[in-house]
Amino acid sequence: MRLLTKRLMSIAALSVACVTGVHAQTADPAVERGRYLAVAGNCVSCHTHEGGKPFAGGLAFRTPFGTLYSTNITPDPAVGIGKWSEAEFLRALRSGVRPNGEHLYPAFPYTAFTKISDADAHALYVYMKTLTPVNTAPPENQMHFPYNQRWALGMWKMMFFTEGRFAADKNEPAQWNRGAYLVQALAHCDACHAPRNFLGAASSVMIGGEYTAAVPGGEQRVWSTPSLTSAPNGLHSWSVQDITEYLKTGRNSFAETYGPMNEVIMNSTRNLSEADVQAMAVYLKSLPPGKPESISKPSAETMQVGETLYNVQCGTCHLPTGLGNQDENSGARLAGNPVVLASNPASLINTIIYGPPLPNPQLPKRWKPMEGFGDKLADDEIAALATFIRATWGNDAAAVTADQVAKQR
Repeated sequence: MRLLTKRLMSIAALSVACVTGVHAQTADPAVERGRYLAVAGNCVSCHTHEGGKPFAGGLAFRTPFGTLYSTNITPDPAVGIGKWSEAEFLRALRSGVRPNGEHLYPAFPYTAFTKISDADAHALYVYMKTLTPVNTAPPENQMHFPYNQRWALGMWKMMFFTEGRFAADKNEPAQWNRGAYLVQALAHCDACHAPRNFLGAASSVMIGGEYTAAVPGGEQRVWSTPSLTSAPNGLHSWSVQDITEYLKTGRNSFAETYGPMNEVIMNSTRNLSEADVQAMAVYLKSLPPGKPESISKPSAETMQVGETLYNVQCGTCHLPTGLGNQDENSGARLAGNPVVLASNPASLINTIIYGPPLPNPQLPKRWKPMEGFGDKLADDEIAALATFIRATWGNDAAAVTADQVAKQR
């Protein structure tokens, strides 16, 4: 629990860093614009390791191909970007190429940042140059062969990367286009909310994906990300206002931020203007659903076991209707909840086993804190409970297996 607690406690400090900046105060509008854009891109969360200085890198990313460490993007001349020209910065940001010509791994989302406009890219460069230099080098990457061969990324780019700036859709209003720009480029939402193929290339359809992060106790586990489309297992039940509230405050009538989403909201979206957050919500709400999934119905026996467990362990807080309420002695809404309905039930399983890791400092108390049931329930019981939740109150998602629960243990 200590590792996760320390990581969550750092969110408050990082949030201050990305809002106020760690540079000397200046009235330069380009610097202030760049600061805001860095917040929109959530640069501080990925480029700051546990207990480290903001933007100094070193955060580990566990991938199927090995472990990557984020780079130092402070203007230190030895280990940061202090010697980078603006052209070199823009080439890394939007083409994924280092000043020495080496390819960057797409864990750095240049596949999204390639869409950033010239003016915004310039402002980011100006802002980054004002940060306090930190002479700390991140650890060396530990990539498996052949993924440790950077030259091979050139072929990966030929297959999966299309460079180019964001182009506004003339058939859509300005608010929609602003939201599309933020979601597709700066906020790079598809980095986590889109499925990836066997070579790690993300789909352009944000129907949900996976992300490896810590659970309480510090172990690394897969977290599933829900669909951001208007599909029934996505944002179908959420209004534009629901999405806006969640991104701006970390909660709405359906959900409260927890797990890997904590840093996105606490360090980024809640610090954006109301107009920008609403524009993102308008765009997300417009995304068409993907192809409907083929879902096998759970057995009556599984549903009966799951219902009994729900009534005993969950019904008091989440209510027999699965609707919860706003009372601090109640729980969040489960009916129509995108996390509950995600194609991959990993995040729901993590929540049942470990409890939801909340941001620290916590948001004002609303719902009763939830403890994990990992020590109380066996794998098959958690599978039956999750299956019942995913197939009741109008929810229609695939059954959960004991093997899926065991994997998240």
